[in-house]
Amino acid sequence: MIQVKDLKRTYVVGKVEVHALRGVSFEVEKGEYLAIMGPSGSGKSTLLHQLGLLDTPTSGEIMIDGVDVIGLSEHERTIFRLNQLGYVFQEYAILPELTALENVYLPSMMMGKKRERYLKLSTDILETVGLGDRLHHLPRELSGGEQQRVAVARALVNKPKILFADEPCANLDTESSMQILELFKKLNEELGQTIVMVSHEVWHKKYADRVIYLKDGLIEKIS
Repeated sequence: MIQVKDLKRTYVVGKVEVHALRGVSFEVEKGEYLAIMGPSGSGKSTLLHQLGLLDTPTSGEIMIDGVDVIGLSEHERTIFRLNQLGYVFQEYAILPELTALENVYLPSMMMGKKRERYLKLSTDILETVGLGDRLHHLPRELSGGEQQRVAVARALVNKPKILFADEPCANLDTESSMQILELFKKLNEELGQTIVMVSHEVWHKKYADRVIYLKDGLIEKIS
């Protein structure tokens, strides 16, 4: 599903070079739930941003489902993201003036799908994440955990091959965090959803099939 080879990312800050990734190689199997963990500054989010085509590596290779994604044009990368990838971030990033249903169907509507189709897709996925009774609620009427579930539903509405989650529980309490992680596990086990999640919370690793530990931009171990 994902093959990464000797991935490097260097940022230039003034006259200083910051080596966020120093040569990372690994693979992610289809249907795997992978966690990327490590201390602050280890390169976790940087790595996720490369895999999710949200940033461009300095060097190295990324193949996703047989496609050399680094070689894609900017337009091709945008289309690939829309059709193949889903994203959940620590900030829910849902629009406050739209209902849960409207927030979820927005990506499908923007892709030109018919109204009947995107309404059904969005309703079905909201029911899957346990918000079937919250379709017409605004974000201010939802708890933090429920808002994050809306974000998860939005990420999944176009049936992405891979779901990327960057610290999805960072703004949630323990109970809400457990609900989100249980939801991810359910999606992984029941729907075969491939998930790559960044987290700094050690207890989150029990939900993943495998964990990659980063330190100073390098893989410290895989377990």
